[in-house]
Amino acid sequence: MLMSSVTSHLTDLLARLRRGAPFNPERDWALLLGSAGVALVFIVAWNVWAFRTVVGGGTLDAPPQTSPTPASQTSLEAIPALLAGRAAEDTKYINGIYRFADPSQ
Repeated sequence: MLMSSVTSHLTDLLARLRRGAPFNPERDWALLLGSAGVALVFIVAWNVWAFRTVVGGGTLDAPPQTSPTPASQTSLEAIPALLAGRAAEDTKYINGIYRFADPSQ
């Protein structure tokens, strides 16, 4: 009932816009504010649902179908060596072994 009433008002408004008929500002404002109110209620309800879902430990997206594969032990053992190499390069920049040559000079 409400939806058909809103659509009939919208089609009437569009028809009046096409033929240049005078407006009924009271009805048009009521329709605009009513639509904005319905949209606001929908947005608030959606946010309350999302908040309660997340607070309850749920997710907004569908849970993954498969569990992620665990990392292999060899790749985990390679990480400290990689970070040590990066630290060695960083100390070369700090100690002045590497120098930056400014091409604009």
